[in-house]
Amino acid sequence: QVQLVESGGGLVQPGGSLRLSCAASGSIFSIYAMGWYRQAPGKQRELVAAITSGGSTNYADSVKGRFTISRDNAKNTVWLQMNSLKPEDTAVYYCNAFILTVVADKKNYWGQGTQVTVSS
Repeated sequence: QVQLVESGGGLVQPGGSLRLSCAASGSIFSIYAMGWYRQAPGKQRELVAAITSGGSTNYADSVKGRFTISRDNAKNTVWLQMNSLKPEDTAVYYCNAFILTVVADKKNYWGQGTQVTVSS
C-alpha cells in the first residue's frame, strides 16, 4: 500500500504565500515524477507543477515565476512554495506521484487534496 499525505493548505490574502507539503509512504521502491495538480469548482483538474527524480521541473504558465516545486528523494517528499497568490489560485490542490512499488507495480497515486483559498 502507498499513501500520499498532504498538508499546508488554508486561507490567505492576495499577495500572500503558502507552502504545501506531500509525503509518500508505504511499499515504495522508487518514485519517478512527483507533482501538484489543482481543481477549482466547475473546472477540470490541471497540472500546476511537476518534478522528476533528477530535479527537472515543469510549471503551468499561470504559475511560472510565482510557484516553486522541490523534492527530497530520501524523504519521499515534495513541496510547493506558492508566492504572490491570486484569487484565481483558489482550488483544491492534489499531490501526485508515479511510483514503482516493492512488488514491481508502476502506478499513479494521488493525495486526498488540500484546499487553498485566496481571498481578502
